[in-house]
Amino acid sequence: MENFDLRQRLHQGLAIPAHPLALNAQRHLDERRERALTRYYLAAGVGGLAVGVHTTQFAIRSPEIQLLKPVLELAAEEMDRCPRPLVKIAGICGQTYQAIAEAELLRSLGYQAGLLSLGALRSEPEEALIAHCRAVAQVVPIIGFYLQPSVGGRVLPYSFWRKFAEIENVVAIKMAPFNRYQTLDVIRAVMDAGRDDIALYTGNDDNIVADLVTPFEYQGKQRRIVGGLLGHWSVWTQKAVALLQRCQREPASPELLRLGQEITDCNAAFFDAAHGFRGCIAGLHEVLRRQGLLGGLWCLDPQETLSPGQLEEIDRVYAAYPHLNDDAFVTANRDLWLKD
Repeated sequence: MENFDLRQRLHQGLAIPAHPLALNAQRHLDERRERALTRYYLAAGVGGLAVGVHTTQFAIRSPEIQLLKPVLELAAEEMDRCPRPLVKIAGICGQTYQAIAEAELLRSLGYQAGLLSLGALRSEPEEALIAHCRAVAQVVPIIGFYLQPSVGGRVLPYSFWRKFAEIENVVAIKMAPFNRYQTLDVIRAVMDAGRDDIALYTGNDDNIVADLVTPFEYQGKQRRIVGGLLGHWSVWTQKAVALLQRCQREPASPELLRLGQEITDCNAAFFDAAHGFRGCIAGLHEVLRRQGLLGGLWCLDPQETLSPGQLEEIDRVYAAYPHLNDDAFVTANRDLWLKD
């Protein structure tokens, strides 16, 4: 029954932010601000959260850091307090033995699905990747993840996604190659497999609106990307939820497409597109710091910070598109979210 409910909720089309990691100046977990972030997202009206993913920093799994379980626990506790149903997603990484252990952990903490990163298997052949995915799917429902190579992913051809779509316990796919050709490979593979029960989610932070309003037709069949699982939606989240709702109820229009380009311009600043996305996590932290939700830009890696000129780019888009931020909403509620 849980799988049926999960599929049904995912097909409704949800706004699912990728949850950042709140640290203090000593680069230790700031539990109060971590909880505040979760509360912010829930108050903004999201349909779920993805925790322990790229935006949460993969280094939380390092033996010397060991923050994966504490971070998953904090988010689960806050989500369990929410009166409405949420989809709880946790990232799964590593070689098969690690991925299975992480799948067992997230299941034990009440998470309903695992977002499966294949970054650790970048040199493995296609059949080994499919065997890996099948093994993890035996533990927990999985969400496929097409992560762009510049931030740790690999190119995954149509043939991989066609086989992946045959795995019974796949419930959704997050497409984040930041590439039109590769996004179409995934959609076509799912359609060719006849898997109407696999929900399609955009992770293309550079093309959010166009993904959400485009009908994809192929050989007499049609599919839509129903929602977003996005790092970009970890900031200005109340407006992101409203955007998804608008894309779901309105046909594509010049106004919506213009809005999409404005959002892409903001994403270029936040994600540091000018420098190959090196400052993407710090850029999101900067927006949350300005809103008072984070105390600083600290990442687990001291070298991970804003790129030259990125701060000025964030200033620019903040000034250019004031209608896209949710600063007033955050200001009105921040003290409540920050209460212990």
